[in-house]
Amino acid sequence: MSFIYRYLSLHYKNLVDALTRITEQPLGNLMTIVVIGIALALPAGLRVMVSNISTMSDSWDAAADFTIYLEMTVDETRANELARNIEQRTDVRRAILIDRAQALVEFQNYSGFGEALETLQVNPLPHALIISPTGGSTSDVSELAMALEGMEETALVQLDTAWVKRLRSILELVLRVVDIVTVLLGFGVIIVIGNTIRLEINNRQDEIEVIKLVGGSNGYVRRPFLYSGFWYGFGGGIVAILTIWGVLGLVNSPARALAELYDSSYRLIGLNFMETLMLLGTGGLLGWAGAAIATARHLRDADPE
Repeated sequence: MSFIYRYLSLHYKNLVDALTRITEQPLGNLMTIVVIGIALALPAGLRVMVSNISTMSDSWDAAADFTIYLEMTVDETRANELARNIEQRTDVRRAILIDRAQALVEFQNYSGFGEALETLQVNPLPHALIISPTGGSTSDVSELAMALEGMEETALVQLDTAWVKRLRSILELVLRVVDIVTVLLGFGVIIVIGNTIRLEINNRQDEIEVIKLVGGSNGYVRRPFLYSGFWYGFGGGIVAILTIWGVLGLVNSPARALAELYDSSYRLIGLNFMETLMLLGTGGLLGWAGAAIATARHLRDADPE
């Protein structure tokens, strides 16, 4: 029991001493930590962005309205009856009738052919139904559209979910790019921390030689530098988290205003608890790895003759 206590006490002392050494040169070490934080924040922030866009696309997919154009022979009474019948379906949230007169007025206002349309003696536009599904995937919405297309009063069903599929394909591509960027920046963090630890080893070369002359093992010498690397990475993780939340705070108001234009209550989602822990853990792990690589190389050169 006393051995375990001494072992843990030694590690705790190294952990605290490593943090103390970093705080003794706050400006230079803070700059290193900020660089590491930015390198960690870039891929993590991109993942948060992709996650938010993906969540929004899910809601768009689930509420993909489509239009049913009725036959010209269908009168307004029958069109209203169809709207009521369709709205009673469990997979339909709302069915709105756009009668041909209303459609003609809107077309005149927005098409730029108002004067030409006024010369027509017969309204060429049919009644239309705007169908809002209750939810579901693209395939569910497509099945609903196909079912309603089979009605004898239906002339045409206009359903456009291809853009949602294209968006998801783009998001998958972006995620692959983010994966590559994550790996590259991870190596960058290891190199930055490794170089920082190498300079620290050089500054403490005399101390290392004395410790090894009195019988100190490589593990004993290496341990403080490993904890220094951990603190650099952990501190970089904190900077990355603050950076991501700061950016989200800056863009939250414009994003909310944009969502309201589309009658959406969507709000940006930041890092959750597990993602925060993973970012801190990844930073600490990369710092530990960078320090381990640096010490493995330079401690061999520090062996006394």
